[in-house]
Amino acid sequence: MTTPTAQQMLRRRTLLAGALSLGAALTTLGTTAGRAWAADGPLISGCEAWGARAPKSPVKVLTARPQKIIVHHTDTANVTDYGQGAAFALARAMQTYQMDTEHWIDTGQHFTISRGAFVTEGRHQSLAALDSGTQIVEGAHCPGQNTVAIGIENEGTYITEEPRAEQYAALVGLCVRICRQYGIRPYQIYGHRDFHNTECPGDRLYALLPQLRADVAARIGGDPSAPVWPMVRMGDVGERVRVLQCLLVQRGAAITPDGSFGPATDGAVRAFQKQIEAGVDGVAGNQTWNQLCAPVAQGAAGEAVKAAQSRLSGLGFPTTADGVFGAGTAAKVAAFQSSRSLPQDGVVDARTWSRLLA
Repeated sequence: MTTPTAQQMLRRRTLLAGALSLGAALTTLGTTAGRAWAADGPLISGCEAWGARAPKSPVKVLTARPQKIIVHHTDTANVTDYGQGAAFALARAMQTYQMDTEHWIDTGQHFTISRGAFVTEGRHQSLAALDSGTQIVEGAHCPGQNTVAIGIENEGTYITEEPRAEQYAALVGLCVRICRQYGIRPYQIYGHRDFHNTECPGDRLYALLPQLRADVAARIGGDPSAPVWPMVRMGDVGERVRVLQCLLVQRGAAITPDGSFGPATDGAVRAFQKQIEAGVDGVAGNQTWNQLCAPVAQGAAGEAVKAAQSRLSGLGFPTTADGVFGAGTAAKVAAFQSSRSLPQDGVVDARTWSRLLA
């Protein structure tokens, strides 16, 4: 997770380096406690194994499946100590930094992959939630996504360098396990910068994400193509603007969905971007759409449903735009998905939203 300024970045690296030095001096803990194995994923060392502190307060375990995976880098040195002891020291250092400096209740991410390809549990109970296949622990790794996305930290800084091959292979394996366990499709693997104003996970690791999606898809099936979003800005008119306005209203904006991007819409976009800590420029692009376009499915209601219904009608799949997602709307969504070679599940997820906006 890259911090916004060079001064903050240096401060974080310095603090983590000090904590790592202390961690390396500690006796390595037992290597069997708190670990789990899955045939379709890497060995994961749980919090007990690496000597985690107890959280400041109970972590929140939500009875819901996550919708996506977000890939981060730790923004620390690209160390050459690839041993398990170094991985455990990193886990302790990150928890210390995030609890004592960031003042979070526990480690922010769900899992961390060391330079040596050792995988550790981050926030307590993340491994148990993964094993359940029906729960997610609320994290602190990405504003606006902490209740719906699994966060994976990759040790190192990947702005000009790529991760080691072993580390990348562990990332593929972990993503495969998470996707299989929760039913996440490979195209729902993102980088931190897709949602937040940050360099994370670094230019080189971010550039590897299409390959990561393809490698995961090769193991579990499916089309790895990620959503592609339009750029919508002041002065634009039409259905894309109307959809944007409806989604903003769904998030609490007091604007009228009239299909015209004027000052009121510009202000609503900027307010939303500030809320999610994205780049504040008034332009609806990658970060804004990724944050706004939450899945809607049968049983949902509201302006987001109305927007989807309106676009379906406009694209030749007549649907009553009443804001209620019933069986008829689900059937129209499935028909639209079939026409665009998408999985026909009747759910308007990120990629279906992107095709409705294309």
